[in-house]
Amino acid sequence: MGAPGQPRLPGRSAHPRHGAGARPPSPLVSPPPSQPKASRGVEGPVAAALDPPREENVVAAAALGRPQSTSGGDGATSEKAPPPPTLYVQLHGETTRRLEADEKPLQIQNDYLFQLGFGELWRVQEEGMDSEIGCLIRFYAGKPHSIGSSERIQLSGMYNVRKGKMQLPVNRWTRRQVILCGTCLIVSSVKDSLTGKMHVLPLIGGKVEEVKKHQHCLAFSSSGPQSQTYYICFDTFTEYLRWLRQVSKVASQRISSVDLSCCSLEHLPANLFYSQDLTHLNLKQNFLRQNPSLPTLKSLNLSNNHLGDFPLAVCNIPTLAELNVSCNALQTVPAAVGVMHNLQTFLLDGNFLQTLPAELENIHQLSYLGLSFNEFTDIPEVLEKLTAVDKLCMSGNCMETLRLQALRKMPHIKHVDLRLNLIRKLIADEVDFLPHVTQLDLRDNKLGDLDAMVFNNIEVLHCERNQLVTLNICGYFLKALYASSNELVQLDVYPVPNYLSYMDVSRNRLENVPEWVCEGRKLEVLDIGHNQICELPASLFCNSSLRKLLAGHNQLTRLPERLERTSVEVLDVQHNQLLELPPNLLMKADSLRFLNASANKLETLPPATLSEETNSILQELYLTNNNLTDKCVHLLTGHPRLKILHMAYNRLQSFPASKMAKLEELEEIDISGNKLKAIPTTIMNCRRMHTVIAHSNCIEVFPEVMQLPEIKCVDLSCNELSEVTLPENLPPKLQELDLTGNPRLALDHKTLDNIRCFKIDQPSAGDASGAPAVWSHGYTEASGVKNKLCVAALSVNNFCDNREALYGVFDGDRNVEVPYLLQCTMSDILAEELQKTKNEEEYMVNTFIVMQRKLGTAGQKLGGAAVLCHIKHDPVDPGGPFTLTSANVGKCQTVLCRNGKPLPLSRSYLMSSEEELKRIKRHKAIITEDGKVNGVTESTRILGYTFLHPSVVPRPHVQSVPLTPQDEFFILGSKGLWDSLSIEEAVGAVRNVPDALAAAKKLCTLAQSYGCHDSISAVVVQLSVTEDSFCCCELSAGGAPPPSPGIFPPSVSMVIKDRPADGLGVPSSSSGMASEISSELSTSEMSSEVGSTASDEPPGALAESGPAYPSEPRCTLHPVCLSNSFQRQLSSATFSSAFSDNGLDSDDEEPIEGVFSNGSRVEVEVDIHCGRAKEKQQHLLQVPAEASDEGIVISANEDESGLPRKADLASVGTMGRRRANGSVAPQERSHNVIEVATDAPLRKPGGYFAAPAQPDPDDQFIIPPELEEEVKEIMKHHQQQQPPNLYLRGLCTFFLPFLFPPSLLTFADTF
Repeated sequence: MGAPGQPRLPGRSAHPRHGAGARPPSPLVSPPPSQPKASRGVEGPVAAALDPPREENVVAAAALGRPQSTSGGDGATSEKAPPPPTLYVQLHGETTRRLEADEKPLQIQNDYLFQLGFGELWRVQEEGMDSEIGCLIRFYAGKPHSIGSSERIQLSGMYNVRKGKMQLPVNRWTRRQVILCGTCLIVSSVKDSLTGKMHVLPLIGGKVEEVKKHQHCLAFSSSGPQSQTYYICFDTFTEYLRWLRQVSKVASQRISSVDLSCCSLEHLPANLFYSQDLTHLNLKQNFLRQNPSLPTLKSLNLSNNHLGDFPLAVCNIPTLAELNVSCNALQTVPAAVGVMHNLQTFLLDGNFLQTLPAELENIHQLSYLGLSFNEFTDIPEVLEKLTAVDKLCMSGNCMETLRLQALRKMPHIKHVDLRLNLIRKLIADEVDFLPHVTQLDLRDNKLGDLDAMVFNNIEVLHCERNQLVTLNICGYFLKALYASSNELVQLDVYPVPNYLSYMDVSRNRLENVPEWVCEGRKLEVLDIGHNQICELPASLFCNSSLRKLLAGHNQLTRLPERLERTSVEVLDVQHNQLLELPPNLLMKADSLRFLNASANKLETLPPATLSEETNSILQELYLTNNNLTDKCVHLLTGHPRLKILHMAYNRLQSFPASKMAKLEELEEIDISGNKLKAIPTTIMNCRRMHTVIAHSNCIEVFPEVMQLPEIKCVDLSCNELSEVTLPENLPPKLQELDLTGNPRLALDHKTLDNIRCFKIDQPSAGDASGAPAVWSHGYTEASGVKNKLCVAALSVNNFCDNREALYGVFDGDRNVEVPYLLQCTMSDILAEELQKTKNEEEYMVNTFIVMQRKLGTAGQKLGGAAVLCHIKHDPVDPGGPFTLTSANVGKCQTVLCRNGKPLPLSRSYLMSSEEELKRIKRHKAIITEDGKVNGVTESTRILGYTFLHPSVVPRPHVQSVPLTPQDEFFILGSKGLWDSLSIEEAVGAVRNVPDALAAAKKLCTLAQSYGCHDSISAVVVQLSVTEDSFCCCELSAGGAPPPSPGIFPPSVSMVIKDRPADGLGVPSSSSGMASEISSELSTSEMSSEVGSTASDEPPGALAESGPAYPSEPRCTLHPVCLSNSFQRQLSSATFSSAFSDNGLDSDDEEPIEGVFSNGSRVEVEVDIHCGRAKEKQQHLLQVPAEASDEGIVISANEDESGLPRKADLASVGTMGRRRANGSVAPQERSHNVIEVATDAPLRKPGGYFAAPAQPDPDDQFIIPPELEEEVKEIMKHHQQQQPPNLYLRGLCTFFLPFLFPPSLLTFADTF
């Protein structure tokens, strides 16, 4: 495990409470050692400019191959054994820290993996041997040179450099490495041009001048009495100008600010601070052990430095006005802080403080004191003396009661922030009023009732996510009220709040709206959604200040008809029981821009005008899921400025052409789920139209949408199209054309490859016996408002010999990289884990944790939610029922429909979970006001975001249920779907939809009409589980039932390009049905796929040869497999080149076998050819197929126990190294835990995506085209006359002379 020559360090860390990778507390309590005024240079990372201890120089020299010797007596040179190397640990590709003498690398690594979620020691040990774990945790012997503030490097290059005065002949021009990093110029030494000692020149206050005697030459000078000058000649005029502009900006700065955050610093180099104007210093997220005295500092940031004890040295900085020591595991604050009389801002958040020293009262100028996320149980008394502090910041502490008497003694406090505590009640203690408190934040506590009348001057009140039943507030000066997500049945505000402008009481149990709401003079936004309100006040719309009314998800049967002087611009009344809208609504509400009345019982619409002229400015109209008929279509013409129209799932049978012609400004229309037979040709008048969605209709004729210049997305799936006429030149902005679900459609067009996502049903082969399918699926995806598809779906109907299925949905929130990596990789990981772990829960848990490692550098800064559903038989009891196992992290969820009722199988881990909140607080993460961990993600369990470890972990929620005949279907959905639809509504919406694709489409359309603006992915899997749906294969032969087959058993598969019509039989590795993976990815606005099922019919030409094993007994789940029924299907994946981390442009990349690219679309050919071996001792050669332009392509990829290959010989010495195309060569399973510092991987600034490993081109063997016919005949001959195991032997015997030279054929006998 250790590097060669390194000591093995087993055992337990001496400080386990600080977590894996965190060093023990090392206080900055002693003053810094004396340092020379002028330092010649510093050693270590280029950007950090450190000065490491002397012993590290020896280690670094040894790593670079330099001889080290010492002089002994009499001039003789005697070699001494080098001192033990200094070990460093790096987490998640970020900062590195030096290990203490008692810390043990293996124990740190094991602790980290246990913390990640692995449950067994053998699994932790196996994972620790994997070389890919370096993206999570990595150890070095010596400080790696690539670590440091490489992200801060602005300019760099190799140039001719000369130091000192030009007149001195001793100074010569030398080619050196020059870097502009932050506010410093870093120049390598003459002796070592690339590594070693680096000279640092501070530029703030310095000069940059043109040198006229030399071409493209600049002179860089620092400021101060010890000024130095460097002359640099650049190679081109472009570089000269770039450096001149950038350095001039730095030199002209007068507020001297130096940022050395995330630089792995242990000591501060003195030569970084020549400038006497240095006032602001950022040392966040380092490992500082000493803090030099900088008497002129005004701002110092020491947060996230793992200090453990308060740095006493900072108390000696008299000018310090701002000090940040957050997240340093501090337990006490010393009394010495009282001498910092100029301190104005003091941040102590994220520590373990329980008390504050009384000497803090001596800091009279202190105006902000951050005490959030500590261990306080009450308000510190010293705050009574800090009269300049006006905000009490104590969120995330351990307060259970709020004593108002303590606030009474602090009249200077105006803003009280106590969110995320454990407050259950407020104790008045005879306090009448607290007039000084104007803002009160009690979010995320445990309050059951709140009487806030004592705060008689309250302006803003936050009390969301409590357990409030009643709420009383004083309304004299109330401006904003936030009380959502409670259980309110009574809300009293007295007197009438005349200054109230924003009121959110959504997600409560209110049955009516208080009358005083209508009397408010300045109320602009009123959110009363998700309550039990049956009627709105009659005069609500008469409030002239009301601009936005959100009243969806209530029980309204009608709206007020008094609309005088209404100024409502946004009206949301979706999910009510409205039979009609007020007749004069659209005529009186002339300011209305947005109306959402979806999910009601509307049969008609009110008119917008009684004449031909109209004043309507309505732009967005959502009427999905109502009972509207053709009679209401003509009323739409009264809204000529309409841009977005959603009328899906109504009762429309036609859309008159004359009415469509008048909607000239229409940009998006969704009329899916109706009974339309055609889209009017006058849609050509809508020149701004970019989205036409009309799936699930009866459309027979392709509309004239291809003539629209702005068209981007056309969805005509699940219709009755038979032919499509496309123009020769497709619209330039067209991104998606979805024609799936049109069984009679035949389409052939040369330019369709230019569409980013073109979808059409593909012919598929399946079961010859015609047995019914147990499951079938359909899925759809839709991008968000920014036209980025940040979701992906995985669907494998036949995941291991027709006995299993795998489905997944992945949501990257705002990134596209992580979802596609999950889609491409997670099924393979699950297959491997099934072989390692038999426990029903552990294999799913381990799949997610291993996926964390597989994300590589992409998962260090990015993340994504995921849900996986796996259907399988019990391997011990193949005659038993199917089991559905669901696992999820983030907000992707699964719901099963059983007997028409939803059965949730997932859990969202959010801050609302008490268990998760305790865990987050224990790790001292900061939860921002928007409810996100460190302002990044609201999910506490999610894939990726490894830099948030251990607060955010990838361990999923796992739940398994046996499938019964009462189970109808299950739904997998992304965050956008479940934020818009409840599980009850989702199940009810698609229960009566017979087609899985149409069901998924409906869910997506409903979510968009209900207000979702995020990317959406929905997978619907329909079930047909009968009482006899169990496997009985080979049970008649007696004996124990066979074990469940592996996901990827040894197999042989071939692909022949341009096969003739008669087809070529492809042998199966066993008698099982060949399975097929089908997954499509795109970055389009909406894409879909209907999955093939077990009842698909094979090609007729292949069926003529008959079953390969007619005498074998088979069950309905595992019918007889035709030896030539295997089909290949493309799986397409789109990656964003802007985020690629391979360092190459698309034109420069080397071709990767099995990957075909046409611009932004990347198609990856995938085969999963699974079978069940009848003989337990049978060992077959696994040969996955890959397509090629030259005849037959066979790729040999053996396991570790497989036979030696030509590729194994060719790849010696390249294990784990990055190739020119950005991929990573296959690595060994084990690796050295401690790496040489010089081997640290360079971090590319271009992005986070790391290309997954690709097969080596040497692994591919190509049969020449001239031998193709001969190969076909021999393959047929072997297939007909030999059983599978003999067929493989004959196949290999035939191919070996073509594939290997005679010298490598000595292992042929092993076949």
